[in-house]
Amino acid sequence: MSTIDTGTALDELGRFFKIAGERFDAGLSAPQMFSGAVDQAWHRLTESPAVHDEFAAEHAGRRLDHVEGGGAGRIEWVDAYTEAYGPLPEIWFTAADGTLDTELLGRYRDTGRVWAEWNCSPAPGDGDLAPAASYL
Repeated sequence: MSTIDTGTALDELGRFFKIAGERFDAGLSAPQMFSGAVDQAWHRLTESPAVHDEFAAEHAGRRLDHVEGGGAGRIEWVDAYTEAYGPLPEIWFTAADGTLDTELLGRYRDTGRVWAEWNCSPAPGDGDLAPAASYL
């Protein structure tokens, strides 16, 4: 177990929100949140709705809601992330308790793809007309 760098988690949440906004603008499904560490930062941010809304507007260009709902499969937004920012950093493969999933990270490094479980995703929260999230 290790300590999670909150600044890195928030930086990555900002990148995730930017991808979410771009996906919604393109009529695509919501990106899947598969990182416990990044999701933990998101949960902390939601404790202050005004700060959360400001953060989402800055990064996604809109308000985003945190929606519980899980699934498992290929994480569809990884290619967009890689194109914009480079390879996913280790925090994406880190649980909320700071444990790094070295097996999942290794598969990602070998294939450039991520297959994982998730339990939440963003949804447009500002009245935007976006398609319902579809994960399977």
